[in-house]
Parts: sequence; structure tokens; C-alpha cells
Amino acid sequence: MWHHKPDVAAVLMKILAVDTSTSAGSVAIVDGLRVLAECNLESAHTHNRRLLKTVDDLLNHLGWTLDDLDGLAVTLGPGSFTGIRIGISTMKTLAWALDKPYAGIPTLDALAAPLHFATFPVCPVLDARKKEVYTASYQPDGQGLCRRTSPYQVIEPLKLLARIKTPTLFCGDGWLQYRDTFRKELGDLAMELPGPYHLVRASFVAELARQRFAQDAGDDPVTSVPIYVRPSEAELHSTKPSP
Repeated sequence: MWHHKPDVAAVLMKILAVDTSTSAGSVAIVDGLRVLAECNLESAHTHNRRLLKTVDDLLNHLGWTLDDLDGLAVTLGPGSFTGIRIGISTMKTLAWALDKPYAGIPTLDALAAPLHFATFPVCPVLDARKKEVYTASYQPDGQGLCRRTSPYQVIEPLKLLARIKTPTLFCGDGWLQYRDTFRKELGDLAMELPGPYHLVRASFVAELARQRFAQDAGDDPVTSVPIYVRPSEAELHSTKPSP
């Protein structure tokens, strides 16, 4: 059973954070409120070929080792099933081996986090393939946080857009994929953001984890599980009735 409890100083922590839930992977190292290193890379290579190398490269640039870290964080999904599994298994293993605090952060929470200052509702959207998107609704609270106001879900874009009745900020690769549809259906209600807001940034994963650690609210790496929202292809095939 995992009993690691960060101390009061955890509010200022050296955290390694990782996102592998989309094709644009992200790795960051932060020290409290300072982002010391971050790599965001859209690549045809799978995450298992580049994740640990990127972590190693960033640590080397800083002159650090894994032992210098105070905590680890990873996105839990929704997103790419394979990518999520790679990220979570890697970070859970490191947390257990190093005996470091660990936090799993929902991918959509991390995507919405940079917009905590906004006055409009925020709708992060990730391409879920199969002509669907992963999404949830958020309301910035004016206190530096985006409060989630709906469940994580997978939905067809047009069904999502039918629910939008007020000006809304959209972010994520789902917006990039279906931008023309969003703008056609919503007009001025769809508020467009610059390119950096459409990336899941590991530095924001680290910030959400830092807030969790400061409240002594880390996760047990043994029991931490992905947020898939919908079943994987393997699960779908295993549940199909026999002919």
C-alpha cells in the first residue's frame, strides 16, 4: 500500500510531468512556480521510443538526476489508448522505484488549465478518431482554476455543438481537426485561440500536480488508472457476441 505523504514544503516542488495522450507529446521539469525545461514534440515516432530519452535529455541539460526530483505527474487521458498506457506505466514505475509522490492528471483538465484567467466557458476538445471528440466543459472561477462542469465524454462534434448556447473558448487538437465545422455551426459563439493553447503542455500538468501535492492529495501509483471514456478496440472485440 502506498503511504508516501509529501511534506508542507511540497508547494514548492521539483516535478517531472509528462503527457503522452496525443501525438504531440510533452515533457516538463518545474521547480515550484518556475518552468525549468519543457519539450513539446509532434512526431511520427511512438512515445515509447522517445519518452525516456526526452526525460533523460532534459535532466542532463539541468544537471539533475531522477533522485533530484520531488514528485512525478502524468496525464491519465482521455486520448490515445496506446499513448496513455505508455505514459502512465512509465511514470508509475518511476514513482514506485524512486519512492516519490505521484499524481495522475486528467488530460482535459491540463488542456483547460492555461485558460483559468478567462471569463468565458472553456471547452477543450481532443480528436478521438471515428469522427468523435473527447471533451468536457469548464468554467474559470476567477481564483486561478478552471472548474469542470460536465463529465468527461466522447461525442460527435455536431452533437457537442448543439449544446453550445453562449460564447465559448475552444482549445485542443479536436478544434484544429473540426475548426471549419465549429465555425460554420457556431459563428461568433466559437472563440478561437492561438496555436499554443491547442497543445497539452506538461508544464500545466506539473502545475496541477503541484497544487495536488500541496494539499497532500497525490495518488497511489499502484491503483492509478487511465481515463479512457470509451472502451478500447480490444475490449470491444472481447465483448462481441459469438456468431
